[in-house]
Amino acid sequence: MIRKIIHIDEEKCNGCGACVTACHEGAIGLVNGKAKLMRDDYCDGFGDCLPGCPTGAITFTEREAAAYDEQAVLENKQKKAAAAQQQAQPAAPAFHGCPGSMMKQFHREQTAPAAAAVPMQSQLAQWPCQIKLVPVNAPYFDGAKLLIAADCTAYAYANIHEEFMRGHVTIIGCPKLDAVDYSEKLTEIIRSNDIKSVTVLRMEVPCCGGLEHAAITALKNSDKFIPWNVVTFSTDGRILDR
Repeated sequence: MIRKIIHIDEEKCNGCGACVTACHEGAIGLVNGKAKLMRDDYCDGFGDCLPGCPTGAITFTEREAAAYDEQAVLENKQKKAAAAQQQAQPAAPAFHGCPGSMMKQFHREQTAPAAAAVPMQSQLAQWPCQIKLVPVNAPYFDGAKLLIAADCTAYAYANIHEEFMRGHVTIIGCPKLDAVDYSEKLTEIIRSNDIKSVTVLRMEVPCCGGLEHAAITALKNSDKFIPWNVVTFSTDGRILDR
């Protein structure tokens, strides 16, 4: 449609930005130091920007242009207001504590479950499973593939039951929260039973190193040669090392 709309003479424009502020619809922006009409449909043709221009670079013209879109202008204003509010929020204070306690939030893509999804079966083979509570001479340790897992791994890694716990005796602990050295009890478990292999599941955070250290110490102190490996998970649930 042919309608009245502003025209900006870039030769006269000094890039002061007064018109950008004066335009309540957000139709004008600065590009490479010069005012520019960003979208025809944002310009209502009322010319609030004209008096604010100190060099007379803005005038009216009549030409083919998209009709003024009030809804688009409103949505653009709301978007800019939200962005400004976000920028105005104070930055999160620097974190000085244990890395394992540093707050994080993960935004997962939500997908609809399959219509015929079969509920996953637990692969926990015994009870209790806490390192502090399991009896050293429990019969399920005899001939077992031992899985020593940090508490958090079961929540960080979705497929832990099928991929790691299946066919294993699983014992769990957290050296940070339990505040104990597991190496003595793990040594007795390995020394007193016919353990076939040892797998340690830990998180990437430094405090989880205590669990790995306890398991390795127990293997050394048991005077047995047993295959072992350590799997490390990131806090967002990826396998970092295995």
